[in-house]
Amino acid sequence: MAASLNEITKKINSTKKTSQITNAMQMVSGAKLSKAEDTAAGFQIYSQKVREIVTHLAHNQLSLIENEMFGTNSPSNIDFHDMLIERPIKKTGYIVISSDKGLAGGYNSSVIKSTVDMITKDHLSPDEYVFMTVGSTAADFFKARGMNVAYELNDISDQPSFEEVRTIARTATEMYKNEVFDELYVCYNHHVNTIMFQYRAEKMLPLSDLDVTEIKTYEQDYIYEPSKEKILDIILPQYAESLIYGAILDAKAAEHAARMTAMKGATDNAKNIIDDLTMVYNRARQAAITEEITEIICGASAAK
Repeated sequence: MAASLNEITKKINSTKKTSQITNAMQMVSGAKLSKAEDTAAGFQIYSQKVREIVTHLAHNQLSLIENEMFGTNSPSNIDFHDMLIERPIKKTGYIVISSDKGLAGGYNSSVIKSTVDMITKDHLSPDEYVFMTVGSTAADFFKARGMNVAYELNDISDQPSFEEVRTIARTATEMYKNEVFDELYVCYNHHVNTIMFQYRAEKMLPLSDLDVTEIKTYEQDYIYEPSKEKILDIILPQYAESLIYGAILDAKAAEHAARMTAMKGATDNAKNIIDDLTMVYNRARQAAITEEITEIICGASAAK
């Protein structure tokens, strides 16, 4: 019985130590989540302003594209920017955002499973798509199954800067311009709140979601130097890169929230286990005391 009580005591102490670790990880993830939410919210203001500028600069091309879609005659000599128009889809690129570390509940399994399901549904052959990954979990999963991973970015910080992720964003836009693929989707978990994330597969290229109705008119137009077209050549790739960066910030917030929730669940489970083990210990101790008392009474009775 003594050995059994010692084993239970060791389990209780071990579980308490685990609970302290998971509780500390929960608090750390909570602090990281707060910073990530602030960064993502600040970026949305920047992104909206850039979208406004891009839409204004491209308004001639956007209007002509819309006219073409609705069958209205438009000049055939217009030089549409290649990042604005859709072309025949021969291959699709996917940037899949996961984490480098585990202990985040269903965060990684959700984005990977949803992406695989989508690809299985939309493609008949592996030659029709190519992956780019953020986070080693997704990269390891796809490479282990022989899937084409053209580029991977691992070990990014918990609060990534634009310079840190610019390599994959710039590579993606260059691959699109070089027709390595004809459209680009970013697959990630969108941060809804601390207990919920939502899978998204957003089309980043071509920039076909720019809406001509969003164009703002001014009493006096901008003065462009050297020209609208030259500026678009620079700002459109930067805008596409910023969209990818925004998705990574959003996914990072979801990751921290998922890890915080997972660690809270682990801490609560540890407390429940401790309570159960304590009850078992008390019952075993009570049984041991009862057995000792019985032995004393029996010994006293035999002595008489």
